[in-house]
Amino acid sequence: MEDHTQHHNHHDPTAYDAGSGAASPPAALATAPGRHSHAGHGPQDDHVVHSHGQHAGHSTAMFKDRFWLTLVLSVPVVYFSPMFGHLLGYMPPEFPGSTWIPPVLGTVIFLYGGQPFLKGGLNEMRTRKPGMMLLIGMAITVAFVASWVTSLGIGGFDLDFWWELALLVAIMLLGHWIEMRALGSARGALDALAALLPDEAERITSTGPETVSVTDLQPGDTVLVRSGARMPADGTIIDGQAEFDESMITGESKTVLRSAGDSVVAGTIATDNTVRVRVTAVGDDTALAGIQRLVAEAQASSSKAQALADRAAAFLFYFATAAGAITFIGWTLLGSVPDAVTRTVTVLVIACPHALGLAIPLVIAISTEQAARAGVLIKNRMALERMRTVDVVLFDKTGTLTKGAPELKDVAAADSISRGELLALAAAVESDSEHPVARAIVRAARQQGLDLPRATGFTSMTGRGVRATVGGRTVQVGGPSLLKELRSTEPEALSAATRTWMDRGAAVLHIVDGNRILGAVSLEDAVREESRQAVAALQRRGIKVAMITGDAHQVAAAVAAELNIDEVFAEVLPADKDKKVAELQARGMRVAMVGDGVNDSPALARAEVGIAIGAGTDVAMESAGVVLAGNDPRAVLSMVDLSRASYRKMWQNLVWATGYNIISVPLAAGLLAFAGVVLSPAAGAVLMSASTIVVALNAQLLRRVKLNPAAVR
Repeated sequence: MEDHTQHHNHHDPTAYDAGSGAASPPAALATAPGRHSHAGHGPQDDHVVHSHGQHAGHSTAMFKDRFWLTLVLSVPVVYFSPMFGHLLGYMPPEFPGSTWIPPVLGTVIFLYGGQPFLKGGLNEMRTRKPGMMLLIGMAITVAFVASWVTSLGIGGFDLDFWWELALLVAIMLLGHWIEMRALGSARGALDALAALLPDEAERITSTGPETVSVTDLQPGDTVLVRSGARMPADGTIIDGQAEFDESMITGESKTVLRSAGDSVVAGTIATDNTVRVRVTAVGDDTALAGIQRLVAEAQASSSKAQALADRAAAFLFYFATAAGAITFIGWTLLGSVPDAVTRTVTVLVIACPHALGLAIPLVIAISTEQAARAGVLIKNRMALERMRTVDVVLFDKTGTLTKGAPELKDVAAADSISRGELLALAAAVESDSEHPVARAIVRAARQQGLDLPRATGFTSMTGRGVRATVGGRTVQVGGPSLLKELRSTEPEALSAATRTWMDRGAAVLHIVDGNRILGAVSLEDAVREESRQAVAALQRRGIKVAMITGDAHQVAAAVAAELNIDEVFAEVLPADKDKKVAELQARGMRVAMVGDGVNDSPALARAEVGIAIGAGTDVAMESAGVVLAGNDPRAVLSMVDLSRASYRKMWQNLVWATGYNIISVPLAAGLLAFAGVVLSPAAGAVLMSASTIVVALNAQLLRRVKLNPAAVR
């Protein structure tokens, strides 16, 4: 805490960075150039197009449309299939041309529904990177050729796989549709929020308010935001105050009071009053656009788990191809060509590791979406994966564990005046000052319901404090420099109290009437109530909590004692913070660093997981892998819980998907045929479809993880 007397000479509310930065929404969220604009509200969920991986050039809407048409066409194909009828014990109706219903509709399904997989498979062949699409394309092509061979009576084969082909294509389209929806849902959720932005705004001109399109707003314009209306752009309040609902940015449902000088963000709602706002950012430069870019970066970022799944898909392509070749050769050598073809087709159909393809992307996509909804913006997926392994969370003190703004802590009065009267007198003198220390004193007096006497003749005394006339008396408020100038000495009873305050590192201000000291007040950077909950919850999870600060040892020790922090680094220069991270790592600890990102960039970059408080800096910074859009330290708990839950889901899905292939392929190849155990083509297709659906549904269970910081225990 800086000496109060060093500030009163200018009364600039921006001079005390933490005072405004810690309390403001993330107004600087969007400095990096982007593509989003309010016009048209951006792409909707059904039309999100991905430009990477196996879905390159494919949209959610395309998979959805192809799935529904394929499903409709699959019904008659399955119903008129002799093999399916035999399985269920019925005879398909016969009439002229009925036998051609499965081949004709199956061909349409193959060419229309199977097109994405055929094109994707050819692309993987051209790039010599075999994977999921090539496996699916190979399976449906084999089923298609085998079925036509049977339908045309060539070779006497009984390989009526039309119904398996139809269901295989339908299930694959369904799986890809689910995956694409999940991959686009985090971005889609934010696009949906963007769609809630008003199309029009009330701009204040010299002739009065005028209604204009939001796209016509420019930085510097003044807009009128009425009670219940959404902010059309980012800006700064210049007149009025209102409780703002900022949940769409921070994930916190509690409204926040914003008044003149405070920043407000596009899309937030003025819930109770009308305010005038000067526009500071529009379109691509708004906080919301910045968040949307972060989500897009997170979904495109690399991941060890995803790389593992990609390598597994390539391996399974060779595995399936080899298994098919061995199966065909083996059964042919045994003298049963029809069985060789049947077994080979079955192997190739059920060896498609589509469940494996869904195992990782779905989990990552859903976890990214859930985090974004909770105000935790994951810039790099690796940060989410590493968070579950963290041994210690290192918090920067100011603005993270504390509010970063002064708060009245205690009042001590001389015998001649009560504590309430003393505080009211100090608040009256400070009432015309805009300094955060002055605001803290006035705010405390009003919270206690004190009546403030009228003060006149307010004067700032450079380096000493402030002075005003109250009830005909000249009253001064200031620190040690004021007492030294007045040559005043504290009464012994008062001195005992102020010494205790100063030992804690508090700022002490004296209230002086003439040369007589009436009493003193102490101000400290108040600890957030949420910090207590965050520290305790981390420790319950077996994670140590450390704090780093440039403040004096006594200040750091007081905060650490209040929060029960395990380890403290005090009087650390900004340039040396990363050395403390390295020191923890040298002890074998994996570190998550939480800071405002301004002076913490090297430390954030060095830590296994760098977490930036969005309210304190530009979230587009490169040093942090995660940004908390709000300034609630409990959001770190949300990330720990999500990291652990998503890791469990990844492994559950991987075990299920790979286990299915390991068991089903040998059975389909007829390895246990001598014992009468053979996996039929029909059963193989059903099991393959069931495996895919189980993996997709299991990933959806991540949505049950409670990530609201207020709900974290």
